[in-house]
Amino acid sequence: MMSDISVMVVDDNAILRMGLTNAIDSAEGFSIVGEAANAEKALRLYKDLLPDVVTMDYNLPDFDGVQCTEKIMAFNPGANIILLTINEAEEEVWQAVEAGCKGYLLKRAGQVEDVLHALSEVASGGTYFPANVAKKIQQRLNHEMLTPRELDVLRCLGEGSSNKEIMDTLQLSESTVKMHLSNIRKKLNAADRTQALIEAVKRGLIHIEE
Repeated sequence: MMSDISVMVVDDNAILRMGLTNAIDSAEGFSIVGEAANAEKALRLYKDLLPDVVTMDYNLPDFDGVQCTEKIMAFNPGANIILLTINEAEEEVWQAVEAGCKGYLLKRAGQVEDVLHALSEVASGGTYFPANVAKKIQQRLNHEMLTPRELDVLRCLGEGSSNKEIMDTLQLSESTVKMHLSNIRKKLNAADRTQALIEAVKRGLIHIEE
């Protein structure tokens, strides 16, 4: 016999928290093991309970759900967290993904089935993002993904190479080098090559020797 999926609910709204915990706890195959109204208590409870999945409200009184997710992931990189929020702002979605959230759901009436489905997917090692949210994530990934040749150009920049030196090293024309540099700046949201280098290092795309 399979054990229930243990769930911890984090939400500062007492009414919403109670409604969600009651709905999950009454569903077959799920068990509420804890609930918290703020991030500090959520962190403490998580470490004590180690639930299978956490539903995390974005807006919390002490620090937000993304920050709380980052702290939980630092404690347990294998944690399963689903962020619940009232909007789907692209930057918020991306912050959740970067923090390590395995799922993302909009708060709305009559969403119990969606929540239960998300809990099941995430608990079994998968992810759960609504189609429109998943599309935004993929678009962002596609936009930010540098090609192998763009990475070559970045490495040359990291070595302090000029455009002419990049042309000679990679056997590229001047127009091709300029095109790659332009694409790199766009993908890294950088105003110039210096900012592009800083962003590339921050993201771990290249390493610059001291």
